[in-house]
This record gives sequence, C-alpha cells and structure tokens, in this order.
Amino acid sequence: MNGKFQIYTGEGKGKTTASMGLALRAAGAGLGVAFIQFDKGYSNQEHYAERHSLRLIPNIDLYPTGCERIQKDGKFRFGVQPEDRAEAERALRIVSRVIAERKHQVVVLDEINVALHIGLVTMEEVMAIIGLHAADPFFELLMTGRYAKPEVMEHADLVTEMTKVKHYFDQGLFARRGIEF
Repeated sequence: MNGKFQIYTGEGKGKTTASMGLALRAAGAGLGVAFIQFDKGYSNQEHYAERHSLRLIPNIDLYPTGCERIQKDGKFRFGVQPEDRAEAERALRIVSRVIAERKHQVVVLDEINVALHIGLVTMEEVMAIIGLHAADPFFELLMTGRYAKPEVMEHADLVTEMTKVKHYFDQGLFARRGIEF
C-alpha cells in the first residue's frame, strides 16, 4: 500500500465523524485500522458514544487516551495538568508500537492537532510520526483536530478544513449524546 497523509481540521463540526467514516470504509475493505484518540478522556463512564460502535467493528482497534475532562457538574476542565501530559506520552507510545507492528494499514490520530496546540505533544514528536510515515508509507495516516499547524499541513497529501458557518452551540445548546459525542 502506498499510504497517504491526511489531515481533517478546522472550526467546524465533523472531524472525528469523518475519520470514523474513513475507518469504517477501510475496515469494510479488509484493512486493519488503529484509531488512537488523544486527550479524549478515558474513564469508566465512557461517554464518547462512538467508542461503542468502533469496538464492534472487526479490523478496528481503538486506543482511547487522555484524562477525563468532563467534570461531575458537567462542565469541561480546561488547562493542562501533569496527568494530561502523561496520557499524551502513553498515546505516543501506542502510536510507535502500532506503526512498528505493521498490523494496521490505516492509522487515525484523533485530536492530535489539538494535543499539539495545547502542548500535550511537541512539534518534534508529531514530525517524528510524519517522518516514520514518509520513510515507509505502508499505512494511511490521518490526523484530526482543530488548530493544525501550517508546518504539519505542508507535509500532508490531503487537508480538509471543516468550516463552521452556523452552529446551534452558539445559541446555548450543549453537546448532545449520539450527535456530538
């Protein structure tokens, strides 16, 4: 396989959803998919509904990482704590292992752009992943999340920017289970 490097970014809704569509299509074609989520909270409550679906699909291996950011009162915890950095390091170890194993033909790094933007991972770490892909493109690499850096995008073969034109969140509607998470 001559895998390409894709980025889904932008302020609009749908980056993770689009990456799940690619994962679903690849799995349906018999390709192995590693879906690695950066900073998406991993706890017993498992409020990200897409994980339930991804776990049901043969050929997709899901690796959620990150500390829980939804607090008991329902508010989102911003900022970076040492445990957030530790979880990002765990995600990077998973990425390295997945690439070295050569079991997956599609590797999705969900929200890695945000992880880079807020300092959970470094530019050097992201560029090292891109370098592994460039040296041996046996897999399709997809990075998602807002705030994709120009220096990362210049290496991509495809960049899709989701643009928000209008969003009900701006009118006070919060994220809904099964639709936004």
